[in-house]
Amino acid sequence: MEQSTQTGRTIVIGDIHGCDVALGTILYHLELTRNDTFICLGDVVDRGPGTKHVVEMLLDVKASCRFVMIKGNHEEMMLDGLNGGHWESTWLQHGGKEALDSYGGRYDLVPEEHRIFLANALDYYETETDIFVHAKAVPGVPLEDLTTQELRWDRLKGNEDPDPSGRRIICGHTAQKSGKPLVFEGWVCLDTAAYRGNYLTAIDVHTNEMFQAKQSGKYSSGKTLERYLVK
Repeated sequence: MEQSTQTGRTIVIGDIHGCDVALGTILYHLELTRNDTFICLGDVVDRGPGTKHVVEMLLDVKASCRFVMIKGNHEEMMLDGLNGGHWESTWLQHGGKEALDSYGGRYDLVPEEHRIFLANALDYYETETDIFVHAKAVPGVPLEDLTTQELRWDRLKGNEDPDPSGRRIICGHTAQKSGKPLVFEGWVCLDTAAYRGNYLTAIDVHTNEMFQAKQSGKYSSGKTLERYLVK
């Protein structure tokens, strides 16, 4: 488990889904330093127009601060699809075509560096205070025992129990069509459906401050998660 001994901020961002302008806007305002930790909850690819640019920006972030990438179901589909696996047609129908178009429309134009970056993503990440997964964790079940289905595919219902460890579970995957984070006891879902024209959302894990941007370039900050808490 990662210990909370480092200085700097811990920033976690929800599903980017190829929204390169939104990501670039947030990164511009965050001004990350080497002391900061930046966590992606997965699904950085597909649907939006800028998958290639998103991966390029995240590779730059990886070189400039502590970076954590969690694998989402869309990374799983993309990697399988690029290899002609059974997910190929499903991937292309659910945002893969847009991702491929960003690379020039051909599988062989996706750089090996990008494939390795996506393939090396983690199943989960944890600290003393928070658990980070793409889709869901199961309260009380050790993270190493979770299935791929649970980690990358299961949807959040909004009535799950908190983890008995007392740690907050921060996830993405379950798109909030309202464009607002889903926040309830012990849980935060940061997939605010940026590819639908809503804000892309990142938060400072320690202060709960939100940083948001749209693919149009519109930026918003200063709100905290507490205003969205469902009681």
